Amino acid sequence: MARQNALAKDRGRTKASAQQQQSDPASLRDTRRPASKPTDGPAAAAELDRLIHERVRLAIVSALAVNESLTFNDLKQLLNTTDGNLSVHARKLEEAQYVTCNKYFDGRMPKTEYRLTAAGRRALERYLGHMESVIRAARGG
Repeated sequence: MARQNALAKDRGRTKASAQQQQSDPASLRDTRRPASKPTDGPAAAAELDRLIHERVRLAIVSALAVNESLTFNDLKQLLNTTDGNLSVHARKLEEAQYVTCNKYFDGRMPKTEYRLTAAGRRALERYLGHMESVIRAARGG
């Protein structure tokens, strides 16, 4: 009987502890990961700018890097994507202040023009640098 009471108390503590962990966001962190980040080699991919790394967003930033500006329709045609897909990705880049969006009318036609910001250009340069280090490491150099 005493053993059953001890087990019941232990279960109660375990259940309360599990409930506390679920309500505490800090307890959900993976503590097995190292605190430091590698700066070179294959693990440098972990430092890639996830915002730019996505295919459509990388294409938008790259296209704007070699053009002063592009309209929504120019980008849509160049990237061979849909209105909705381009709009969502362009908005994410705009929220990160990597691109600016200027809406205006050309006669009666609405136009949306995108330009790469200085922050966007720096982010692209940083991203390309990381990719170059990953490629060098993969080639053994």
